[in-house]
Amino acid sequence: MLDAIARALRLDDAERDHLFDLARTAQASGARSVPTRSPSGVRPSVQRVLDSMETPAVVHNARQDLVAANALGRELYSPHFDTPHRPNVARFIFLDPRARDYYADWPRARRTTSAMLRLEAGRNPLDQDLTALIGELSSLSAEFRTDWARHNVHEHRTGVKSFRHPDVGVVEVAFDVFEMPGENGLTIVTYSAEPGTPSADAFALLAALAATREERRQGPSAQARDAAGRGAPGGGTR
Repeated sequence: MLDAIARALRLDDAERDHLFDLARTAQASGARSVPTRSPSGVRPSVQRVLDSMETPAVVHNARQDLVAANALGRELYSPHFDTPHRPNVARFIFLDPRARDYYADWPRARRTTSAMLRLEAGRNPLDQDLTALIGELSSLSAEFRTDWARHNVHEHRTGVKSFRHPDVGVVEVAFDVFEMPGENGLTIVTYSAEPGTPSADAFALLAALAATREERRQGPSAQARDAAGRGAPGGGTR
């Protein structure tokens, strides 16, 4: 029955999945369910994998919190991380004025983000954190209310994004999304630039910025310890 409806409406894969999610929710509405909460971090082993990557990488949960990142990922998303609270992509896009400059196509970023949230809401209507986020955005953003009313759904898997980064300028990146086995609701998103392009040059600048920030984070005491270790008797090679 649902397959026939999906074919008749010419739904794409994301829209078809959303239809089935809504049907399952309706069937289970009378059953006893336990509300879920979004994952709040990653295992140390996952963070080590992120840190070993030579390309920007971030980890999202289902409500688009940025729960982890490597140094390059933090640099690429630096405006998102510049907040006293856990960075959240949807909240940044709809509520932070900097988003209009950071996203080269801000209206498209808005529509895509709203459609991703609607898809997730159909999958897990009892997610308290997601419900609270949608309520917050609905009350504070007229743009979100407009985009949400479109009833679009979107599955974010791969594509191209353009950012106007405050430190390195326009960056066009390809992104790929990977599910994390054993971490329900978490995905790793990696970003890459075509070699030999201005965006690749911008990535090199991001790496330099990340290294500089790491040195500052360690502070002069760590640098002094490193220097002392190199100069101590027996500290070098013979």
